[in-house]
Amino acid sequence: MRTELGEVIQHRAAISEVLRAIANSPHDLQPMLDTILDSATRLCRAEVGGFRLCEQEGLRLVAVTGHTSWSPPKLLEHSSYIGQFAAGRLPVHIPDLATHELYRRGDPYMLNTVNVGGFRTLLTVPMVKDEEVIGLLIVARTRLQPFTDFEIELVTDFAAEAAIALEITRRERQYREAQMGLAHANRLATIGQLTASVAHELKQPLSAAAMGGDASLRWLTRDPPDIEEAQRSVEHVINNIKRACDVIDRIHGLVRKNAPRMERLDINDVIIEVITLSQSEALKNDVTVRTQLTDHLPRIRGDRVQLQHVMLNLIINAIQAMSGLADGKRELHINTGIIESEGVRIAVRDSGPGLSAETLQRLFELHDKAPRHGHGPVDLPVNHRSARRTAVGDPLRAAGCSVSVYDPGDLGTVHK
Repeated sequence: MRTELGEVIQHRAAISEVLRAIANSPHDLQPMLDTILDSATRLCRAEVGGFRLCEQEGLRLVAVTGHTSWSPPKLLEHSSYIGQFAAGRLPVHIPDLATHELYRRGDPYMLNTVNVGGFRTLLTVPMVKDEEVIGLLIVARTRLQPFTDFEIELVTDFAAEAAIALEITRRERQYREAQMGLAHANRLATIGQLTASVAHELKQPLSAAAMGGDASLRWLTRDPPDIEEAQRSVEHVINNIKRACDVIDRIHGLVRKNAPRMERLDINDVIIEVITLSQSEALKNDVTVRTQLTDHLPRIRGDRVQLQHVMLNLIINAIQAMSGLADGKRELHINTGIIESEGVRIAVRDSGPGLSAETLQRLFELHDKAPRHGHGPVDLPVNHRSARRTAVGDPLRAAGCSVSVYDPGDLGTVHK
């Protein structure tokens, strides 16, 4: 009785450990499989355990634990005896591999398992989802000792948990891909609104480069050629071409469909890059952009493209909100600073008509296109996974709306 109680307690502890692994890394399958495999081999007193996942070519080894000098093949064909066991969709327990029919018939992989690997007792349990085999959990002993009914039931439970873990990571991957696609589409839409401004940003340095090239030719065709002036003109051409390349690089960075990449960065640099990109749009709408960027801010951890996208949306929304103003100043203020116990703060404030109470409540909902009193869309698809959102400001005040972003170091990003 005491032994059975101890086994139940160990089983529950192992399940809790697996659940923690799933909760801690829902997007990463490997830690989950490793945890399940370690628990299965430990509780069943098996020397070796392994996970194989079904692929079109066969069953691929994705996790292994235990100590053995034998290296099992990475990929087993579906026609192998392991593949045949998996296809049966039921647990297969072989108390003595050396007396099994496949061993007596000289099956090559079975012979290697016994003669080279030194295994005598084997248990395989398929992982099944919707009546389809998606993988296989294997535990083995080098000693001749059949697994008990309790141990077989235990491994069966672990295989079911592994199937759940696979489904969780699959759905998590689909969610992330959909999220990336949405973010990419939003960035493309934002860049589309800046087409005229981008063309203007490119036209200026390219026109200057062309003029510099003409000037260089004139200096060179003089008699005698003025090499020093020609050299200066060529240097101006090079600098203007670099300016154009910088504009193209910034746009390319925004429209690329890449996975988020977390890095330490200077938020002031991010803001300056976005202001440069949207400068022509501000001039076209008679909006004055004023900045007060605090020097020597601590570097924050974030994805540069996502932060640029958020800032670009805020700036474009502010410009559009002020474009319909008949009177009054059109000013956009962008400030950075440090809030004690909070971290780095970014504040964007415009002199537009502000937000209605209804819009304020739905400001950060995905796909929200609610108008700001009829002037410009509000499109702030901030990553749900890395940010909490709260709009700050009085929606009834004519001074517009303020949105601040806080980054409390390694704890994540908080939008207020």
